[in-house]
Order: sequence, then C-alpha cells, then structure tokens
Amino acid sequence: MPPAEGSASYNDRMAFSSPQSRRTRLAVAMGALLFPAAVIAGKSFVKPVARPAINYPAHDFHRDEKVSIAADPYDNAEKAKIFTINFAQHGFLPIFFVVTNDGDQPVSIANMQITLITGHNSKLTPLATDDIYRRLSNPQAKTNTNNPLPFPRKVKGGVSKQEMDEIDTSQFAAKAVEPHTTQSGFLFLDIADLNSPLRDANIEITGVTDAKGNELMFFEIPMDKYLDAPKNP
Repeated sequence: MPPAEGSASYNDRMAFSSPQSRRTRLAVAMGALLFPAAVIAGKSFVKPVARPAINYPAHDFHRDEKVSIAADPYDNAEKAKIFTINFAQHGFLPIFFVVTNDGDQPVSIANMQITLITGHNSKLTPLATDDIYRRLSNPQAKTNTNNPLPFPRKVKGGVSKQEMDEIDTSQFAAKAVEPHTTQSGFLFLDIADLNSPLRDANIEITGVTDAKGNELMFFEIPMDKYLDAPKNP
C-alpha cells in the first residue's frame, strides 16, 4: 500500500524529484565536473626565486672577478610542474640559469654566448622565442638555432596568450648584472633527438665583460655536478 501523502517518505520523494531539486542536483554535478578544469585554467607560472649562483651544485665561480654562474636543469616532472606548458613533451629541456655578481662594479652579459656541449660533442644553444612558439604550435617542426640573421619569422597560430606570456616571463633576458645582485631566468634547449643529454656535458659561457669592457675568462659548468649531487628526500 503506497504511503499517505502526508507521510515523511512521500514528502521526501516528492521534494527530491521536483523540478527545482533536479536543477539543483544538475548544477552541483556540473560544478564538480568543471572544478578540475577551473583549477588548471587558473594555474599560472611563477618564476623561482634565485639563490646566489654558488649555492647550486652545477656552477662556476671566478673568484678574482667575483662572478659566479649556475645552471639548474628542470629535467624531472616534480621540478617542471611550475610550468603550465609540458616542455618535455615537446622535446625541450628548461634550464634555470643564474648569474651572480658579488663585485663592486656592474657586469655586462649583453653579448653572452651560451653553449651546452654534450658527451657526444653535440652543441646546443638556447632557443629563440619564435622557435619555441613554432614547436609548440607544430610538434613536428624543426627548430633552427644556427641562423645568425635576426630576420623576423612568422609563427603560425596554435600558441595561446597564456603560453606566450609564460615563455616571455620565464626566459633569461638580462643584459647586465649590477653589483651584489643576481639575475636569473630559463634557457630552453632542443633535446628531442638526444638521449641523456646532460651526462658528461658541459655548459660553456663566453662574452661576459666587466665595467671597462674587458672580457672575463670563459665559464665552464660541468653538468655531472648536477646529476651526481645528493637529491633531497
């Protein structure tokens, strides 16, 4: 025998199946589905706060000039989660590059040249912004790091405004390092066709000059110092 209309179970069922109740349940369900997407969409890149370069395992310190340079690869998923872009998926290796000037005069890095020489003598230079855009918009595109001519190259669509902002914000862009300061940012290397690019590799840096325009002796950073450093538990 069905319960009387005045009974609690009848009233509960009617309230649960009413149009207003169904709309409420639908709204809750849709909110649950959209919440992860909202969290992802709300994520934004924040550049790490740089420590003085000598505090990184892979660094070179010129004691006489009081200048040190460090390279900290973001070569695993835990470190790379600061980015919203999956650079590894596109064949890129981000390297956090840090220059510290502990001297009393500014140091110019406007003409600095950076080359990673792998254990198999492959030479990699940091990618230009357009090359990064091109690879992101077309995963099959080849980057061109050997073109010395600064001709503008059109990059087709496919890179979002957020991704462009992240790349521009993250890249190393300093032209000088003032006394007792540190400059930092990311370099992006194309390692799509390489296995273990860091083992036995060295980063060579030239073109760093003092306040009088005299070039400092070149810097050399062994990447094995990074690979063999104790890892935090």
